[in-house]
Amino acid sequence: MTIIERFKSEIRGLGERIVLPEGSDARVLQAARRLQDEDLGQPVVLGTPDEMTRTADAGGVWLDGIELRCPQTDPALPGFIAHIEGAREKMTTEMAERLVSRPLYFGGMMVAQGEADTMVAGVSIATRRVIEAGMMTIGLAKGIATPSSFFLMIVPDFLGSGPKSFVYADCGFNIDPTPEELADIAISSAKSAAELLPEAPRVAMLSFSTRGSAVHPRVEKVRRALELARERAPHLIIDGEFQADTALAPDVADVKLKEKSHVAGHANVLVFPDLDSGNIAYKLTQYMAGARAIGPILQGFKAPICDLSRGATVDDIVAAAVINMRRARHGHT
Repeated sequence: MTIIERFKSEIRGLGERIVLPEGSDARVLQAARRLQDEDLGQPVVLGTPDEMTRTADAGGVWLDGIELRCPQTDPALPGFIAHIEGAREKMTTEMAERLVSRPLYFGGMMVAQGEADTMVAGVSIATRRVIEAGMMTIGLAKGIATPSSFFLMIVPDFLGSGPKSFVYADCGFNIDPTPEELADIAISSAKSAAELLPEAPRVAMLSFSTRGSAVHPRVEKVRRALELARERAPHLIIDGEFQADTALAPDVADVKLKEKSHVAGHANVLVFPDLDSGNIAYKLTQYMAGARAIGPILQGFKAPICDLSRGATVDDIVAAAVINMRRARHGHT
């Protein structure tokens, strides 16, 4: 059983509500149909009735039983407007109405107000817009100042021992994080891994250096981020700075390290020092190791939300929805 199939079996029949704000995209409607038919959750699709009906007819999607809501006329709109107006300085009623009547922000308010457990968006909306909507409606988790993203990487045969799943971060948003931002990413990634992986998170702070083998400001950034993460979250199993082979291969870790590490050779959360390395690494893993890459999934928010690639397939949308409902369920327990 794959990790996605296991998540499906865990959430099936629990009635998690997932809002999908891009109802004018046929892929989103097809994914909603599958989620509903497989009893994986209760999808709520946003858009105007005409565009959703038109899109469904063109794509041959049956909408019966799927909750469809139009943000511009929904009875919840006045309450959402009042909430976001009251929470933001210099926000007028007119500004709040223009904002919340957009499906992306309306969906965020549904999550913020407990009308949905999670939101999955991004097939036609830029990542930055999804993050902005999440910050304005849901807000960041306590102690986190940096929104970030991760990929769930499912490697079919890791070092000859069979399938293994990893969290890679940040591979989709933060270009050159400061030490403080990198510490945020590490802490958020450990939480995401705890919600998804079948084993305790072991976080490796990656670099081109292993424990002082090189001296450079970029290495120092990773070391400082490690110090900050340990200060802020002393319970984390986190170590570095490590080269990737030291983090992943026990035999390499034994050769390169003099001191014992609970992470080296056994890492399942890889935190990259910048977006160059993270984005390149996940794509290399995907295409050269035949791994499945699911994401980018957003993290650091008070509730789970997800960004999607513009090229996302229906399978990708369903998998992202399942992952986020699993994360939401983990947060409930």
